[in-house]
Amino acid sequence: MPRKATTPAAQIAAQLDTAETLCNQRGRRLTPIRRKVLEILLRRQRSVKAYELLEEIREVQPGAAPPTVYRALDFLIAEGLIHRLDAVNAWAACMDAAGDPHDILVICTECGAVAEFSDPVLHRQLAKKVAGAGFVLDHHETELRALCNPCHQKTHAHPSAEKAAHKHAHQ
Repeated sequence: MPRKATTPAAQIAAQLDTAETLCNQRGRRLTPIRRKVLEILLRRQRSVKAYELLEEIREVQPGAAPPTVYRALDFLIAEGLIHRLDAVNAWAACMDAAGDPHDILVICTECGAVAEFSDPVLHRQLAKKVAGAGFVLDHHETELRALCNPCHQKTHAHPSAEKAAHKHAHQ
């Protein structure tokens, strides 16, 4: 069961105001539906699947269809207000949309918690390794799948819950 965030309402309101300001400065409009999607993601403070968003949106807009949510998500991504998390097929609010860009996202594969940070040196090293393998990074964010400390402790508290190691021969 996903855990609910404990972010105070005042903090969420301030983040929504920041998003509104950023959109206005860019000549863009944070419509009520876009604002509601962002609010849900800010409140949850974890990765959220599209169908979960749709369920919550339908509480305030009963006729909402999936394209409504996906259009809002596309807008919020384009404005740098949320992150698309390919590793878990979900979205999460950017908790510091007006701050420095984040190039590393760590996602808990158990509960969906997300940490965002920037490490330009590590990002350059990663780009160099990728280039050495004959590739070019085509996205400014790197996603890492991990377990947050509470989920890791819960998993290791019950040894039978541990998964078998997945091994490859790497060069």
